[in-house]
Formats: sequence, C-alpha cells, structure tokens
Amino acid sequence: MSKSEKKSIGTAIDEIISALSDLDEITRSIAVKAACGHLNINICASEAIASTLHPTQNTGSSAPEVQHTSTPQQTSTVKDIRSLKEEKVPSNGIEMTCLVAYYLENYAPEGEASPDINKKDLEKYFKQAGFPLPKAVSQTLIDAKAAGYLDSASSRGRYKLNPVGHNLVAHSLPRTKK
Repeated sequence: MSKSEKKSIGTAIDEIISALSDLDEITRSIAVKAACGHLNINICASEAIASTLHPTQNTGSSAPEVQHTSTPQQTSTVKDIRSLKEEKVPSNGIEMTCLVAYYLENYAPEGEASPDINKKDLEKYFKQAGFPLPKAVSQTLIDAKAAGYLDSASSRGRYKLNPVGHNLVAHSLPRTKK
C-alpha cells in the first residue's frame, strides 16, 4: 500500500491488534493510552462512542465502570498526599510519580501547588505518603516520561503530567482485578 492510499478502518484495527497482542495487559494499556494521548483522543469520549456503537458489549458485571466528574475535588476525600495515595493505591514508582504530579496540580495547598515536578518533589511527597523511595529517584521521572505519562517542563529536570498521566490517576487508579 502506498503512502497516498488511505487504510481502511478494518486494516488499521488489525494492525493495532497485531502490534499489541503479544504485550501483557498493563503494557498494552500503557501503549493504548500513550497513543491516544499522542493523537489527542479523549479516552473517556472513545469509551462513550464504543458504548453507543456496541451497547450490548458494555453491559454485565464484568464491564468496568467509569465515573465522570467535572473536577477531582467533587468526589474525593483528599486532604493530603497520603490520603490520595490510599485512595488511588499506586502499585509502583511510576504510578506514584504521576500521583505526586496530579496532587501538586490539583490538591496541594497554596504555596505548595505546582504545574510540574522534580526529584526533590518526589523525595518529599513519597516520604509524606509513606511510599518507598526508588533507588534512583531521577530515573523514575525519566521512566514515567518514557512510559508516556509525563512531558519535559520548561526547565531542566522538571516534568509535567500530560493527559495520559492525568487519565491514569483520575480514571485508571486504583486498578481493580477483573
């Protein structure tokens, strides 16, 4: 197929499935969310479209429920980073890094709030949350960026949560077993 020819939706779907089929569930989820973020696809909107197109596939007890709120503060009981960690239950350093960025962006008191994070922020908030510090804190920021959850901020060593990272914290945590 030449570059000028458009692929059919079926071909595109087949290629996506083929590319993702050998990955584990978590890695597959990360890849899809990163691709959606890159293409500016709102994941919640795509779920709504899917339920409209295939309403019978989204019924039953095994379908995950998606809660939509206009602001994070409306349904949360977050008082500090520890309560957010207990509510969202991050399972690794990358998820906790996203949680710190989300906390500083949405819940931190005035004077602590920040649109971006660095190594010192992780050290401070991992400790406050009672979450184990990674061996290489700076590397955790790099890994979270490589996973598609953070973008580089304006100054060196600073990172900001991107839409994929936001969706991870706001909509995918805590992870539940199906």
